[in-house]
Amino acid sequence: MFEQGIIDGVVIRPLRQFQDQRGWLIELYREDELPPADRPAMAYISQTLSGVARGPHEHREQTDVFAFVGPGDFKLYLWDTRPDSPTRGVKQTLVAGQSNHQAVVVPPGIIHAYKNISDVAGLVFNCPNRLYAGEGRREPVDETRHEDLAESPYVLD
Repeated sequence: MFEQGIIDGVVIRPLRQFQDQRGWLIELYREDELPPADRPAMAYISQTLSGVARGPHEHREQTDVFAFVGPGDFKLYLWDTRPDSPTRGVKQTLVAGQSNHQAVVVPPGIIHAYKNISDVAGLVFNCPNRLYAGEGRREPVDETRHEDLAESPYVLD
């Protein structure tokens, strides 16, 4: 059903680590690297246990800006089902985290999931361009969850 490839509109950017005698620093987000429509409205960090997946799900309006820096590595899965996309029907995967620091911009309509493929709990930073559940958490959540569907075509390996 899906063909492996590169999805139009998904941005994958290596994150550079700066080290000195105190430790290290990675810039997760820079205003000059994102178009105004994708700039964060909030930020959060999540911990995912070894072997556990989050997703697959999608957003109608929200753009996610993930940063995978460790500890641990994640396999990221992306599926393009957008009706007007030149890459409709494409699946894209990559490993990101401790071994491959990456920022990944996931536009609305891209079904996405990630799985911790490490032996340790891993952290993922996200700064989406929409507030979760809207202003004051009074709106419906912009999320369609495919992980709960028995016959979901969005399979993680």
